[in-house]
Amino acid sequence: MPSHWYDDVVTPALLRSGSRAYGRAIRAACAAHGFDDMPRHGTWVVGGIANNGPLEGLGTVARGLGTSKQAVSQLVDALVLRGYVERVPATGDRRRVVVDLTERGRAAATATRAATESVDAALAEKIGRPGVSRLRSALAALAELD
Repeated sequence: MPSHWYDDVVTPALLRSGSRAYGRAIRAACAAHGFDDMPRHGTWVVGGIANNGPLEGLGTVARGLGTSKQAVSQLVDALVLRGYVERVPATGDRRRVVVDLTERGRAAATATRAATESVDAALAEKIGRPGVSRLRSALAALAELD
């Protein structure tokens, strides 16, 4: 007999279930702050730009989302139309275009980060900061298998 409810649950199912807590919190924060028109995976792109700077190519995003550059281009188009990002000439090479956040995009990134941090804090209450650190380490190791 398993000692925990999750002992008989496969890891992919646990990962999917666990990610729902973040998804719910992020969607609720977006809705509460007037960003209810955020497209699916839009917060992933907006957050990535907020954390890493302007987006200079679609390949990295496509790989991260497990989709095509064409699908990412359509996502960026939707984010542009909804005012979250803008296409601007690249510094040093005006023929190239980069994607950067607008003021609305920065506000959405701030709301998303706060939602993520609230889930992180709730998780730390359940398993402690060392447990969160071990979880992050284990997830990073899993990601490196890819």
